[in-house]
Amino acid sequence: MTWRKRLFDLFFALLLVVILGPILLVLLVWLLWKEGRPVFYLADRMTTPTRSFRLWKLRTMTVVGEDSGVSGGDKSARITQTGAWLRSKRLDEFPQLWNILKGDLSFVGPRPPLRQYVDAHPEIYAEVLKSRPGVTGLASISYHKHEAALLARCQTAEETDAIYSRICVPAKARLDLIYQRNQNMCYDFDLVFQTIGNIFRRN
Repeated sequence: MTWRKRLFDLFFALLLVVILGPILLVLLVWLLWKEGRPVFYLADRMTTPTRSFRLWKLRTMTVVGEDSGVSGGDKSARITQTGAWLRSKRLDEFPQLWNILKGDLSFVGPRPPLRQYVDAHPEIYAEVLKSRPGVTGLASISYHKHEAALLARCQTAEETDAIYSRICVPAKARLDLIYQRNQNMCYDFDLVFQTIGNIFRRN
């Protein structure tokens, strides 16, 4: 990560904390009232092939004793009504501003993977994770709908894992490496604005 990209992340993360802080507090109170505790979901993700961090999100699913793998059709019944609304507007990702301030994430980069997929595809993630993971990125924008459609058809955790590993991981990696080869501040701004535009179009 260049110092310019880090300054970009710090400046806009602090700005959004000031602007969106009151909204986040309202969401926390509303989520606590509607769904109870916990209001946050913390997941172990990888920022390099060997270093993990705790990714913060607002909780959108019912709590279970043990959870693993990406979300597919096998987990759709666990998404709460409140959680579905939060996901549709990406409001569940507000707490990741904390991860940006800490330096775990950038605004733009490959989505941080779960350890199980890094262990399963070391050669892919050795290249992808040369870039700091991000809240959004080229793969997130270009491949999200296709990935969601593929995983929504999965009925078991094993099927979800197989489809994600065989199809989604290499497809997203190709896009992440295109971003890596062409990354600059103007490109980052463009991807951020595309993400915002997609949210408004989806709404």
